[in-house]
Amino acid sequence: MELTKEIIDQLANLARLEFKEADTIQIKDDLAKMISFVEKLQEIDTEGVEPMLHMTDQMDVVRNDELKGSMDRVDAIALAPDADSQYFFVPKVIKK
Repeated sequence: MELTKEIIDQLANLARLEFKEADTIQIKDDLAKMISFVEKLQEIDTEGVEPMLHMTDQMDVVRNDELKGSMDRVDAIALAPDADSQYFFVPKVIKK
């Protein structure tokens, strides 16, 4: 497949990407490598190979829900490093 500037511009537009003209050469090389890899994969004989959706036969392996006790508010707040009678106080992590 021939990669042209128009194809790269169209892909960038579809992906809502903007990049400098100088980056186009690197992107073109990277896309060419990806396409080459996919073309090599198409050469592999997969006759008689069952398609796989998952790596193992196990599906949805989760534990059963179990009702367990919990700590009441008074005990939890007593253990907190910074709290009042109702709320935990935590450091601000998002600055506006």
